[in-house]
Amino acid sequence: MGGMPLNDMPWWRWRSNVRSALHMLSDPVFHETTWLTGQEGYGDVTDAVYRLVEDTWLDNWSAEKYVGAIFRDTGEAALVDVAVLRVLRIMHQVGPDAPVSAYLAHPGWPEAVRAAREAHVRMAQADGEDPDTPPRSLDVLRIMTRS
Repeated sequence: MGGMPLNDMPWWRWRSNVRSALHMLSDPVFHETTWLTGQEGYGDVTDAVYRLVEDTWLDNWSAEKYVGAIFRDTGEAALVDVAVLRVLRIMHQVGPDAPVSAYLAHPGWPEAVRAAREAHVRMAQADGEDPDTPPRSLDVLRIMTRS
């Protein structure tokens, strides 16, 4: 997310939060080296899920509602919808207070990671960024989304 804020989108701060969440959710190496070890500054799975849905309400309606505001096109929105549904299904099954290991052990987790990866790659490339850079910390995200 080196080039953000992406102020070419009307709701670029929300886009930044969604991208950050998808980036973290989509990276199995990050899960092992950062979330499982409890590294400070990156939150956990629950934090990423809340960042994904809290402002956008993507847990209540389709990302398509935000095409032109958060998402560049219906293709992005469709990939985000799939990722949100897969991640939320797991969160509801294991619980929001579950340890990271419970998410990673869930049989649906690889599918959720794949869906998050597809959405993350599409959004990062549309923003002209390398989707394979490591996720940035939440402090960096806060700095990038300040007014």
